[in-house]
Amino acid sequence: MATQQERAELHKTIWKIANDLRGSVDGWEFKAYVLGSIFYRFISEYICDYFNKRMHDYGQKDFNYADMPDEQAKGGKMDAVQAKGFFILPSQLFQNVVKKADNDDNLNEHLTTIFRSIEASAQGTDSEDDLRGLFSDFSVDSQALGSTVIKRNQLLAKVLKTVGQMKLGSKYDDTDNDTVGDTYEFLMQMYASEAGKSGGEFFTPQQVSELLARLASWNNHNIQKVYDPACGSGSLLLKFAKTIGKQNPNLKYFGQEVNPTTYNLCRINMFLHNVNFDNFDIRLEDTLLKPQHMDDAPFDAIVSNPPYSLKWAGKDNPVLINDERYAPAGVLAPKNAADLAFTMHMLWHLSEQGTAAIVEFPGVLYRGGDEKRIRHYLIKNNFVDTVIQLPANLFFGVGIATCIIVLKKSAKTDSSVLFIDASKLFQKNGNKNILLPEHQDKIMELFQNRKDKQYLAKLVKNDKLLENDANLSVSSYVEQEDTREVIDIVEVNATLEKLVAEGDELNKKIAEIIKELG
Repeated sequence: MATQQERAELHKTIWKIANDLRGSVDGWEFKAYVLGSIFYRFISEYICDYFNKRMHDYGQKDFNYADMPDEQAKGGKMDAVQAKGFFILPSQLFQNVVKKADNDDNLNEHLTTIFRSIEASAQGTDSEDDLRGLFSDFSVDSQALGSTVIKRNQLLAKVLKTVGQMKLGSKYDDTDNDTVGDTYEFLMQMYASEAGKSGGEFFTPQQVSELLARLASWNNHNIQKVYDPACGSGSLLLKFAKTIGKQNPNLKYFGQEVNPTTYNLCRINMFLHNVNFDNFDIRLEDTLLKPQHMDDAPFDAIVSNPPYSLKWAGKDNPVLINDERYAPAGVLAPKNAADLAFTMHMLWHLSEQGTAAIVEFPGVLYRGGDEKRIRHYLIKNNFVDTVIQLPANLFFGVGIATCIIVLKKSAKTDSSVLFIDASKLFQKNGNKNILLPEHQDKIMELFQNRKDKQYLAKLVKNDKLLENDANLSVSSYVEQEDTREVIDIVEVNATLEKLVAEGDELNKKIAEIIKELG
């Protein structure tokens, strides 16, 4: 993860780009130009580094791919596509385009040609689906950039040059470099009101992502495949790249996303974290109605922050009740709240020894009706391992305190559910709350010990939960600490009596003084 100083420099640069585009591209929409430019620069330096290392190994220490004529470079295209999934000609590299950007009257056309060329380099290969449409949000001819081609090119040149000045590092195999994550999060802080409706639901704060990954991977041996059915920008999946992925370079990442923009961001994020194209499979489609990874299941670890209270077809679609993902519960999630539909979907995709860690909207844990029946199914079959109450105000655009539910199939050692109250484990950070490493460590300690701890954790038998309407709300089981000041009534009364006596004595003395004066 970037240091605080690196983050400060990154945020400063983003502000500069925002100011350059102010009055042209509205707020949140300009993220495509920031992230797209970062991605373009990254893959340019990445492919350049690939060829340079190869030639240096052959003894040509002064070789620089960026200086190579295009015609000579074409000979290495096949090798690059097979190894990295794409190819870029030297003249099309970010660093070479930036050098001429100010004087390029056709910059917009050149960028369009370059982006199409990069995507076309993968046509007919295994990486074709991973490259297709990656630059679709980077609209070089948008009227929002300017009313004339000249104005649009001037702004594009400014953005490219500013991104070119960013300190992104040179270690392209460094999975701790979370440039996109840091950038995306900062963009939402800049445009909080807009992000709440068009960005916050697609991004999980990094500290929450880390906690979910730790929960899903703890005591979960031999993880080969991880999955997120509502992957957004990919922040949850990529936490595994920073931990398990370092020991297992063949770890496979699977995700599905219904929003085209964040689908592109997720694939970009994979490349930026050096996840090779043949190690990830991200699909664009509606997870609940058209699941894309049924043939790839089961998955060893599942992490997800699905959309809260999403409306879906539910009972209106007669086919869904017979869907093998939802049928076991005998009932579908309500049409106005698909939360538990996602939960059932993930349970179906989970391996027998795997673990799923899912962010849930609190209402699904205690509401009645069909949601109660689904919870009854989950508890009766001993699939619910742990429920964790998180602090409020952790997520962008969502002030309410959310929860994490941990599911297991055959990996549980008891017929109980552990409830953890982590609602007070946070630190204020501006107008948001954050989970510090020590807060995550405390939650993991409680999770691993699986024992009662006053005010923090309670282990409850499944039978008791079923008797209590299958209620999975943490506050129903973990005793709340009374933080009100304790008042000693006896001591207060004694003090009052003393004060009254002193007052009486004082009144007597005053009366005597007045009498003497009279």
